[in-house]
Amino acid sequence: MFRRLLLVPVMLGVLATPALAHSPEVRFLGHHVVPKGLVVGGTTVGGISGLDYDRRTKKWILISDDRVAPRFYEGKLSHKGVEFTDVHSLVGPNGPYAPGTVDPEDVRVDKWTGDLLWSQEGDRTPTTLIDPSVQFSRKDGSFKRALPTPDELRMKPESGPRQNQALEGLTFALNDTLIVTALEGPLLQDGPPADTTKGATSRVVVQTRTGQVVAQYRYQQEPLFAPDASTGVTAILEKSPGVYLTLERSFSPTLGNKVRLFEYRPLLNRKRLLADIGTFTKPDNLEGMAWGPDGTLWLVSDDNFSATQVTQFIALAVR
Repeated sequence: MFRRLLLVPVMLGVLATPALAHSPEVRFLGHHVVPKGLVVGGTTVGGISGLDYDRRTKKWILISDDRVAPRFYEGKLSHKGVEFTDVHSLVGPNGPYAPGTVDPEDVRVDKWTGDLLWSQEGDRTPTTLIDPSVQFSRKDGSFKRALPTPDELRMKPESGPRQNQALEGLTFALNDTLIVTALEGPLLQDGPPADTTKGATSRVVVQTRTGQVVAQYRYQQEPLFAPDASTGVTAILEKSPGVYLTLERSFSPTLGNKVRLFEYRPLLNRKRLLADIGTFTKPDNLEGMAWGPDGTLWLVSDDNFSATQVTQFIALAVR
């Protein structure tokens, strides 16, 4: 069961209109693709699953979900192009992470301190259960502190996240006083994955900076756009108080990627389609979303270190 805190609605009505490709509120500004095999600081750029702009340093932070060598890059991103300038390893409380123990997914810069806040998905295999988590790191990648993982989100044999369906999206809210995470897919106890007739029910979790759970919301995802597709929420971003942008990314081996941008108002029980990214350009595996210094909305794709995928940056104007 979902905890009903602050009169949280228990179901979401989906107000997205299937016939709309995009609303006039969203305009395509351009895109960049990173050259394959780009090496920075002895590492191959790839697996970029989250990004955020650091107003203190005027650089972008870009997190890689490389489970063997978790790290983040610093760089420059604008309508002129993208440049990776530095790389830092993410380090745990007891030193470097053992390979396979963390799966970084999203990152935000803390405006209060300049530290980095990042989420990771943990792991679920027949022999391993690793809890997902949200933690603060210093700008050099060293560990600072972790938020307690809500009990419902812990990896247990019969409950918790499915494999690669955990804390994919992350954003600060209310002037960085709250931390909001979005689960990519439904918890085992929350129902089945999506099919072509019905979308899955996942969660959006709101916590204080110390980790106290303020609210949990049901998030109703879209049905599969093809029988062989998989789908999930890959990013969440505060647009204004009580209003968020969410990114739903679907992939079909036969049809490719379908990525949709929604406006999401949990307290008003509303979700509204803003854009099908495929009407602007062919999307890759888009997983990250952040505001630029000029108000541009930037999306980034995780190439999974695959020869058939790319690291793609897409710029949008959102009214």
